[in-house]
Amino acid sequence: MFRWTFGELVDDVTADGRQLLSPVFDENAVRAAAGLTMVIGAVAFVYAYFDKNYVPLQVVTTFFFVEFLVRVVGGLRYSPVGVVSRRLTRGRPPDWVSAQPKRFAWTLGLGMSLAMTVITNSGIRGYLPRTVCLICLVLMWLESVMGICLGCEIHGFLVRRGWVTKNEAYEVCAHGVCEVPGLEAAEQRVT
Repeated sequence: MFRWTFGELVDDVTADGRQLLSPVFDENAVRAAAGLTMVIGAVAFVYAYFDKNYVPLQVVTTFFFVEFLVRVVGGLRYSPVGVVSRRLTRGRPPDWVSAQPKRFAWTLGLGMSLAMTVITNSGIRGYLPRTVCLICLVLMWLESVMGICLGCEIHGFLVRRGWVTKNEAYEVCAHGVCEVPGLEAAEQRVT
């Protein structure tokens, strides 16, 4: 069975021995993309912090806005950093995770990059842009190095609280962050 998932054609994706019905992303490519954006952002941050040169930060925040917009609308496959990250992880077996939590996290990244684009391109200098940039760098480091997607964690919290319903689109969250305790046992009793 083939299905179209945010620009990717995926054939019979399985995780833990069961077929997945929801759109998925390869966690390896997602983490590689986070690492690449972290390096690009760190270079711009260094120029802003040490040289007080904000032009690289202006360019990078605008690029990140476009990058996250493409990720949210079209998926990782069409984003410039996504193309590079998929090439870097081409030889690794995929580690499939549901697309919805990642898309939620990228939407948060889109909001932060929009705020940074407005802040840096309107001439605001000093602690505000550097602090927001440092927060973004920490979030990208957590995703790329530690495998902790804070946006996915927030999404999982919303699912566990019942503020967002869990359905087939949330089948395999990275590290089980979308699991609702007791829900799996209740689902097994029903079937």
